[in-house]
Amino acid sequence: MATLLLVAVTALLPASLVAEKNVADPANPDVEVEEATPYARVPAAAQPVSDRISFGELRGVAEVDQDRRGDFYFVTISEPPESLLSYWVTGWTSCGTEEGCSDQPEIDYLTHDEKYGTSTPIQRRELGLQQMRTSEQVAQYVALRAVGYDDAKLLPGDVVVSQLVCLEASATGCAEPAPADTVLDPGDKILRVDGTPVATVDALVTELAGKKPGDTVELEIQRPGAGRQTVQVELIASPDDPDRTIIGFIPFDTASIQLPFEINIDTGAIGGPSAGLAFTLTLIDELSEGDLTGGSNVAVTGEIGVDGSVGAIGGLAQKVSAVKQVGVDHFLVPASQGDEQIARAREIAGDDLEIIPVATLDEALAALQELGGDPVVPVN
Repeated sequence: MATLLLVAVTALLPASLVAEKNVADPANPDVEVEEATPYARVPAAAQPVSDRISFGELRGVAEVDQDRRGDFYFVTISEPPESLLSYWVTGWTSCGTEEGCSDQPEIDYLTHDEKYGTSTPIQRRELGLQQMRTSEQVAQYVALRAVGYDDAKLLPGDVVVSQLVCLEASATGCAEPAPADTVLDPGDKILRVDGTPVATVDALVTELAGKKPGDTVELEIQRPGAGRQTVQVELIASPDDPDRTIIGFIPFDTASIQLPFEINIDTGAIGGPSAGLAFTLTLIDELSEGDLTGGSNVAVTGEIGVDGSVGAIGGLAQKVSAVKQVGVDHFLVPASQGDEQIARAREIAGDDLEIIPVATLDEALAALQELGGDPVVPVN
C-alpha cells in the first residue's frame, strides 16, 4: 500500500523539484548556473507521409504512380512536462551537458527557456505553423521542379523574422546579440520601414540600401497575439558582408508557390520545418515512374531549401528512437547536424537502423538508389 501511495505521489510531483543542469547565465553568458529541468524532449512517432497527401484534378496534367511498394516516414518528437516518477524511471542523473541529463541517450531534459525561449504561447504556435507552411510550400515546389514541371513557380512572400543575428558567440550562447534582439521576436512580420510598406524581402533590401550601420529606423510590425506595434531599431553591418546594412534578423522563406495542379498535405497540428525533405521525396515518388524506395520503408528528416539543400533539425536523437520503434531500417538525416550529433544518433540506432547523412536532395536521391531505389524519371 505504501509503495502504491509513493508511486501516486511521485506521478503528481514535477521533476523540477530535483532535476537540474548547468546552463549559461543570461546576464553573463560565460558563466554557468544551475537551472531546473521540468521538461523532457522525447520520441513521439514515425508515420507514412503518403497517408497525408492528396491531389486535385489531375486529368490530362499529371498521373499518380499507384505501384509504389515502400513509404517515406516523417518523424516527430514531443517535449512534455515531466513528473518526479518519470524522472526516476528514465534514470536521470545530474550533469552539465547540453545533450541532456538521462541515462537514456534518447531523452534530453530541458529548462523552461530551452523549451519556450522568451516568446509567448501564441507566438510559439504561430511560429511553428509558419515554419510548417513554409516547409510544405517549398517541398511542393522543389518536388515538382525535380520531376520536370517547369511551370511550377515561386512567388515572393511576407517578411517574417525567423531568428535574430548574434554578433559574438560564446562557449555557452550568444555574448553579443544584435540591437534588434531587444525589440524583435521570431514570428514578427515586418510591415513598414520608416512608413514605407515592405511586402517582400526584396522590398526590405531596397528600403535599407541607402542606410548605414548605426542609423535608426522605425519598424511597423505585426506580432502574433499582440497585434501591430511600432519599434525603433539600430541598424548594423551584415556579419557576412560589411558593406551591406541589415536590421539584424534572418527571415523565413515565406514564398508561396504557383503549381499546375493542386496538392494538399495534411500537416494537422505538426509544427516546424523538419518534415520538408520527407514531403519532397514522397511527392517525387508519387508523381514519377518507378519506386524511389526500392520497396523499403525509409524514414526521413530535414528541412528542405528552395535550392534543394537539406537543413538541420532539432531532436535528432529522439527521432532515431521513434524510427527504431516502428522497425524502419534506413533513416536519412541532415549532414548539417554535425559529426557529434550524427555519432550520437548512430549510437542510439545500433545495428538495427542505418543512419544516412545527406546534404542535398540530389544526395538523398543518390542514397536511395544505393538502397535499391529507382532514379527519378522526369515527366517532360
